[in-house]
Amino acid sequence: MANPENPASSPGHYAFPDAKLKQKLSNQAKKPLVLVACGSFSPITYLHLRMFEMASDYVRLHTDFEVVGCFISPVSDAYKKKGLASAQHSPLLMVDVWEALKPEYTPTAQVLDHLDHELNVVRNGIKVASGESQKVQISLLAGGDLIETFLTPGVWAETDLYHILERYGAFVIERSGTDLKQAVSKLKQPTDKIHTVPQEIRNDISSTKIREFISKGLSVHYLIPPNVVEYVDKHGLYREPKP
Repeated sequence: MANPENPASSPGHYAFPDAKLKQKLSNQAKKPLVLVACGSFSPITYLHLRMFEMASDYVRLHTDFEVVGCFISPVSDAYKKKGLASAQHSPLLMVDVWEALKPEYTPTAQVLDHLDHELNVVRNGIKVASGESQKVQISLLAGGDLIETFLTPGVWAETDLYHILERYGAFVIERSGTDLKQAVSKLKQPTDKIHTVPQEIRNDISSTKIREFISKGLSVHYLIPPNVVEYVDKHGLYREPKP
């Protein structure tokens, strides 16, 4: 696993974004939870943002947790996937850029370890009514297609996958075309911390589809936030190179 305690593991000029992190629980009967979404977010879509809302509703209604923070962790440029924009173009709202600033690719397990260190070691968790500190549970937030990659040989290191599911768990948003129950049942790793979040209003917008639209000169208005549309246009992102 990563060694977040080592200052060398953090990029220079990095500051952990905690301005929107709840400092105290609203419901003292609950346990603090932070949701972390990892990925390229190139570009970010309304579905990425809705994932946090859907998961937060599910947590409030069906678990003994209280969401005290939500973080997006964009991959660095070392994650080579055709068509992605540079990490310098990642959105800035509720974003932890620790991963994006690193020159090398950082496995998701290490990203979660980093958040765990920042929240529970550096900040000593959050306060409860008694004035004592309580450890924050970190969990991965992802779309249903992620579970399918768990089953794909070579995509995840077995030790990392076990570490993620045993220590942190995951809140997984249903996605069209993915049988989550069947996928979860095939996992060899612990599954008791995997929560399946229903998507009551179907939305299959993806960054891949957005990039395809833009490359073809099609409109992406009302599919991604207007400031993201403006940013993409301003910087000419995802355009097919002119012959």
